[in-house]
Amino acid sequence: MRQTRNKPAKIGTYQEQDVLFLLKDLSEVNLEDSAANRELQMQSGGHYSETLPIEYQPPAEYIDLFWKTLHQYKQKVAASIGVVAEQIYHIKGKDTVLVSLARAGTPVGILIKRYLTMKYGVSLPHYSISIIRDRGIDENAIHYIKSEHPDGNIQFIDGWTGKGAISLELTKACRDYQRKHGGNLDDTLAVIADPGRCTTLFGTREDFLIPSACLNSTVSGLVSRTVLNKAYINSDDFHGAKFYRHLIDEDVSNDFIDIIANEFPSIFKKAEEIALQKNYEQLTAGFTGMEDVKRIQARFAIDHSNFIKPGVGETTRVLLRRVPWKILMRDSSSPYVQHILMLAKEKGVEVVDYPDLTYLCCGIIKSVKGNQS
Repeated sequence: MRQTRNKPAKIGTYQEQDVLFLLKDLSEVNLEDSAANRELQMQSGGHYSETLPIEYQPPAEYIDLFWKTLHQYKQKVAASIGVVAEQIYHIKGKDTVLVSLARAGTPVGILIKRYLTMKYGVSLPHYSISIIRDRGIDENAIHYIKSEHPDGNIQFIDGWTGKGAISLELTKACRDYQRKHGGNLDDTLAVIADPGRCTTLFGTREDFLIPSACLNSTVSGLVSRTVLNKAYINSDDFHGAKFYRHLIDEDVSNDFIDIIANEFPSIFKKAEEIALQKNYEQLTAGFTGMEDVKRIQARFAIDHSNFIKPGVGETTRVLLRRVPWKILMRDSSSPYVQHILMLAKEKGVEVVDYPDLTYLCCGIIKSVKGNQS
């Protein structure tokens, strides 16, 4: 096994017993740029992983909606965590190594770890590593995990699925790693919600609001999105990220974890029953949400499917850190999209009624080079 000189970075506001970040600390590097500038760079051939968006800090009204939503759906989120945690444990057992995909996967991985500790008295190792669309997974991080846990059974974790880009990236990355280094990597991605039908390991396939999707680093341990920029990341380094210490007063990361985890004892039985039932179902990952994407691309003459971000979580991301063009909405009365409507109004983004969606909603990124208007 190849050795690595890298060690887990002491970044973020989570406790080490909850998660270890296999990332290079780039906190002192100026990587941020405006959404408009980044969008132009990306649409001119640059890659999103080379820079970072300026962290959007929403108004008090939006934060109030986050707390209301969190308390309203905390048991639903807890139940979905429990279902996927039960499946992981029954499939892979005590040798499981939880590996979250930073950053949306990190709080989910922590909650899965907490659930299994509370329910089964096991403390599984948990790491957070980087995977980047079109660039692959951080192989140095995988080397580190395999060297630390030679008999471990890696389980990759993310927050939710959109149209499945990261699921497909993970499958390709696992195949590439096995071809180059041997061994076996399971590319099955565990998520809370799988509205795009991109995996067989999920808590629910309902397109509902996972409250952690509402915010950026302030609900993810104050850790930025991951960075892969050759100016700062050498071939032997982990992918990078920043620790946003200046946002410490706004950080709700551990509050979110504790509020959801406190619901676990009340859903233990229900989660186990649902997970056991899934053993008898013929689950498939047909990526059926891509049919929505193809129809939207044709209907609105969109150049590239990367501009189309379906689902509640992905639509929220478009509004928080991209340059949005339109929001398509299946049901604007749904409680899961009220924060999206609030953000769209604040940013002056058109919301279009679109009842034919599989998902609840879909965000479309503006072409800053093309002719969208």
